[in-house]
Amino acid sequence: MPVPEVCCSLFGWFGLYQLFCCVFTERSAEWNCRLVTLSHGVVIVMLTSYVIFIDGPWPLTHAGTENTDLQTLSLCVCLGYFLFDMCWCVRHHTEGPVMLGHHAASIIGILLALFMGVSACETCAVIFGSEITNPLLQTRWFLRQLGLYNDSLLGDAVDLMFIFLFATVRVGVGTAMFYSELTSPRTTLVMKLGGVVMYALAWVFMVDIAKFGFKKSKAKYKKWTERHIQKGIKIEEDLDKKADT
Repeated sequence: MPVPEVCCSLFGWFGLYQLFCCVFTERSAEWNCRLVTLSHGVVIVMLTSYVIFIDGPWPLTHAGTENTDLQTLSLCVCLGYFLFDMCWCVRHHTEGPVMLGHHAASIIGILLALFMGVSACETCAVIFGSEITNPLLQTRWFLRQLGLYNDSLLGDAVDLMFIFLFATVRVGVGTAMFYSELTSPRTTLVMKLGGVVMYALAWVFMVDIAKFGFKKSKAKYKKWTERHIQKGIKIEEDLDKKADT
């Protein structure tokens, strides 16, 4: 267990949070914490994408193999962040039981991969799939805080990209990853059980996102029809005025 690396990661993310608090003194604690979350999302996606697509091995065919040094480093960076964010969320009571459960499952899964020295390959893949939508999620929150989200093309584009990536990567590719992990003879039983938990949580989030997408699409369609009805009424009024004159 690389305890020093995890501690360095934990204190590093906490130090970044303190830096943001000093720089953005007029902003809330959640604003600064989400800046850390955004930073982690960008860093860990870049790191795990290099691990998966360049350094290897390929997680769909090598699930359960021994951890490489770069895989271990990626897990340490991610574990330090999750420990920081978990403590922050519990301290400030900002997240519900589902998100806290996701954090707890992620921490346990990473710890198991580090302790056993195997399965970091598929764990990094799961982290990549889970965090690739995180920057978009944080961007959406910042846009709402700045008043740039509602009835804006940028807000709609962020939501559309988030839903697309979540459905295709986290659920679509995640299903293939889940299947390969369950069928791999090298993957231990405890890691397979962890995969079941993470996959189930992904579907819980997917259902909530689908409900959100349906609700927003319905509201957009309602506004669109109302605008066209009002436009038609205005045209008729203009025609009536011209006829009277």
